[in-house]
Amino acid sequence: MSLNGQLIDAIAAVTGADGVLTGDAAAPYCKDWRGRYAGEALAVVFPSDTQQVSDVVKLCVEKGVAIVPQGGNTSLCGASVPLSDGSQQVVVNLSRMNHIRALDAINYAMTVEAGCKLASIYDASEKIDRLFPLGLTAIAPHCEIGGNLSTNAGGIGVLRYGSARDLVLGLEVVLPDGRIWNGLRSLRKDNTGYDLKHLFMGAEGTLGIITAAVLKLYPRPKSTATACIAVRDPAAAVALLSHLRATCGDKISGFEIISRSCLDLVFKHISDTREPFATQHEWLVITKLADVLSAPLDAALREALVSFGDGIAEFDITADESHAERWWKLRKNIAEAQKAEGVSIKHDISVPISSVPQFIKEASANLYNAFQGIRIVAFGHIGDGNIHYNISMLDSSKNAAFIEKLEHDVNRIVYQVVTMLDGSISAEHGLGQLKREEIAHYKSSVELELMRKIKKVLDPNGMMNPQKVV
Repeated sequence: MSLNGQLIDAIAAVTGADGVLTGDAAAPYCKDWRGRYAGEALAVVFPSDTQQVSDVVKLCVEKGVAIVPQGGNTSLCGASVPLSDGSQQVVVNLSRMNHIRALDAINYAMTVEAGCKLASIYDASEKIDRLFPLGLTAIAPHCEIGGNLSTNAGGIGVLRYGSARDLVLGLEVVLPDGRIWNGLRSLRKDNTGYDLKHLFMGAEGTLGIITAAVLKLYPRPKSTATACIAVRDPAAAVALLSHLRATCGDKISGFEIISRSCLDLVFKHISDTREPFATQHEWLVITKLADVLSAPLDAALREALVSFGDGIAEFDITADESHAERWWKLRKNIAEAQKAEGVSIKHDISVPISSVPQFIKEASANLYNAFQGIRIVAFGHIGDGNIHYNISMLDSSKNAAFIEKLEHDVNRIVYQVVTMLDGSISAEHGLGQLKREEIAHYKSSVELELMRKIKKVLDPNGMMNPQKVV
């Protein structure tokens, strides 16, 4: 029997035969959600508990086979799939580890395994009248919390609650040598040295495999009000955000901007969607207020919008969640609508909130001057300065050739503006394979050196998700 066959048999002895897929059965787990990256794996393994993850990692290390941690495989940067270079890799998929280990309503915390779907965490929190506020959009039904934490996911709630990193009290991690670090503490204060959990959040599985986490919960809002607002331009949207923060405070639970190109794609590809106003507008903002008190919020939101003055063309407000969801459907389905149109050059950038209008204006002008027949899809979390900024051809049949030939040039144009504005080329999607080489142009040599040294200390043989991030 070959060494690979021996390894697969040894893994099957740990997980059970039904916990190992090879060949064609493994193929769906070896390509990414976007359809951009695909590789090959010796096997895709489905451990049922942390000890099995540890045992599988030890077996792979012993045979010199690299490990690719995987959750719901919704990565947008190719971090969760094996490489296509012919190297030997095993995908460790945590989907079977989907138990909620503990709920503590009084401590506002819950302990979950990495394979728990985000939707199931929402449901469990609701049953104890609590809120887990990691507000992702199109991928929420599919993504799993381990992947969310490994990529430090953001979403629509960052403005009020912070990113995934801010929503975690403790972690359990299988290290690259197979040892288990149990840091599942539910403490708000623990000043006993380095806060190790932050090493693994945002590391995209390159430093270890997150197997469980203690999550922060929040009071569940009792009243909400949502507004759909037609604004003149992104500058008006930013000014409106500042005004709402001054008048409504921390009740703002989301503030999202949508461009006309996004809306056109959503109306084309997503059923049961329609224009929110009789007049078509170039820019929309959807914002939500929420409060734990049951007092209505729609009057306060209306007063704030009326008092804003110039920059708003029209708006509508509702306190009805089903009505609001029709507006949010326009925002949540942009990625799916664009995917239906074909592949695109995606940018997940952040700049200071005050610089968002300048970024959109200058990047768009430079791109339109450089390329003919392109579509710019701009949308996202303007409330925290994170804009999803995607470029493709109006004629989708030309996308593949455009990306293959000109992606580097498009990136240069976009990232030059980001750099000029002291921004980041990856706000919430991570680096993965997509931006691993690109980041070298935008991080200082000191930062890169520190990242590589941390990787070398924890994973000296480079076995954990190789050629991703660093």
